[in-house]
Amino acid sequence: MFTNQNKISNKSFFMNLALRQADINIGNTSTNPSVGCVITKNNRILSAGFTSTNGRPHAETNAINFSKENLKDANLYVTLEPCSHYGKTPPCVRKIIKKGIKKVFFSIKDPDIRSFDKSSNLLISKGINVHIGESSTKIRDFYRSYLLYKNNKIPFVSCKLAISKDFFTINKKKKWITNEYSRGRVHLMRSKHDCIITSSQTVLKDNPSLNCRIKGLEANSPARLILDNKLKTSVKSKIYKNANKYKTIVFYNKVNRKKIKNFKKINVKTVQIPLDSDNNLDLRKILLMTKILGFSRIFIESGPTLTINFMKSNLINDLIIFKSNHNLYKNGSGNIKIYLKDFIKNKKTIYEKVNLMDDKLDFYKIK
Repeated sequence: MFTNQNKISNKSFFMNLALRQADINIGNTSTNPSVGCVITKNNRILSAGFTSTNGRPHAETNAINFSKENLKDANLYVTLEPCSHYGKTPPCVRKIIKKGIKKVFFSIKDPDIRSFDKSSNLLISKGINVHIGESSTKIRDFYRSYLLYKNNKIPFVSCKLAISKDFFTINKKKKWITNEYSRGRVHLMRSKHDCIITSSQTVLKDNPSLNCRIKGLEANSPARLILDNKLKTSVKSKIYKNANKYKTIVFYNKVNRKKIKNFKKINVKTVQIPLDSDNNLDLRKILLMTKILGFSRIFIESGPTLTINFMKSNLINDLIIFKSNHNLYKNGSGNIKIYLKDFIKNKKTIYEKVNLMDDKLDFYKIK
């Protein structure tokens, strides 16, 4: 892809453009980070690129390949340290060197031990100027999930809640609590995570599809992971009907060989998980398994019971609350007010608020 040419000379501006590129495909690059890259020459943007779906080609390779102009003496801005190791593709630093790029700006070092702090020396040895740290605070925040994935045993967890003004999570008379703008934002969030975790109770009660239904982003629908301890969900549920299109996995404990066989027939993977001290599926073990399965950005979209269990286990990194401006009173159930206050009160958070017409979005980043 190409961006319009600009006459603005500003390192921060170009790096922020690279960050916007990275944001395009976050959640869709498998275990690789979503990286953004912008190439400039004489204060003019030549090309831009981001990491492709499933992680390859990398952003730098895409930006280089997209350019129709000579890149000799150009500047390259990339959100993360370029890779310097041979894997399934050649290292990006080799392409940068080969094209005669004069300066490389990257924001933060890649925690991957195959790349960490290695590209700089190689680029400098070839006479390329390297600048590290531009917009690092903003970009480090963008890579919270990737940094956690690389430095921790469990992946990054975002938890979404929809509540009424009086903190109920279930509307006994209507399907929805929040408005269409909130629901549209949820679909966008789904597209930026590689899997959704929900409960068997949600599948049985709501019969959701849990895919992304924004036009043009349908292919970015995440995998669906259903926590179904006793294998109670029906193979005829909506969430299983398109298992050939979207990866679908059931975590269970109590064995039901007939049900497991039926799941296998419709391309639904089943994984047995041990129980915790409360006889629920062990959430930490589930998250460990999701990492083994290659997922790095988890989106919790479920009812109050599973959400509360994630809160009690301190397994949430981002808490996303869509709040209606209307009370449900006697038409509401599943009040979560006490649990929310207990979860947030002793934690360091970064708080953001977005108005969505008659709803509001409260976003807590847990430090």
